[in-house]
Amino acid sequence: MQTGKGKTGSSHMARVAVSAFVAVGFLLVSFASLAEEIESNIARGGKLYDEWYEIADGDLPSGTHPSYPKEGKKSKNTTWRCQECHGWDYMGKDGAYAKGSHYTGLAGIRASAGADPAAIVAILKSDSHRFSEDNFSDEDFEDISLFVAKGQVEMDKYIDRASMAVKGDKAQGEAYYNTVCAGCHGRNGKQIKDMKAVSAVANGDLWQTLHKILNGQPGEKMPAMRAFPVQVTVDILAYIQTLPE
Repeated sequence: MQTGKGKTGSSHMARVAVSAFVAVGFLLVSFASLAEEIESNIARGGKLYDEWYEIADGDLPSGTHPSYPKEGKKSKNTTWRCQECHGWDYMGKDGAYAKGSHYTGLAGIRASAGADPAAIVAILKSDSHRFSEDNFSDEDFEDISLFVAKGQVEMDKYIDRASMAVKGDKAQGEAYYNTVCAGCHGRNGKQIKDMKAVSAVANGDLWQTLHKILNGQPGEKMPAMRAFPVQVTVDILAYIQTLPE
């Protein structure tokens, strides 16, 4: 005959079993989420786009890139940087590089947003770009293709080209800057002696600054803000504009 105590014990065991099942399920979901984390890869890809030979172990070819246009004004190392042709706003000849010393007449990478990363790798290895295993490891190819496919920011949503105003909350940006950035750059933005004040850098090229806050600085310990909402980076940039030059 089953006693009340036995029923209670059975109920308790059932609850334990259900709890264990839920816990295992939670862990499986957590591990799956960790496995799917690609923001760090995209940020690294953003640094490769910026100046790949600062962080990749591959060789930097000597001389000017064979596909660099004759009308361009750069030479040698600079012409192997992705941003030099495609721009910090990712729009190439249709964006900030439509004129001036960086003009090449080449298109940006906006059309590749959302593309298959494998197709982007194929373009990087083609005759137009000429990157090979001598330059990039498999990881490098994967990260930069992820950046192009999934990491581009539509800059015009955050920076007004006519007024050069940043569409951010300066007060909120001050809190972010003083918490995350001031430790290295100083509250006035002038603490790093071998670089310009951050306000001068930002106002000189807002698109470049937004890219670097998002993805970090190649070869430096500057953290990437990529894992946070883009608006956090935009707010920081808006506040930086207010600092003294």
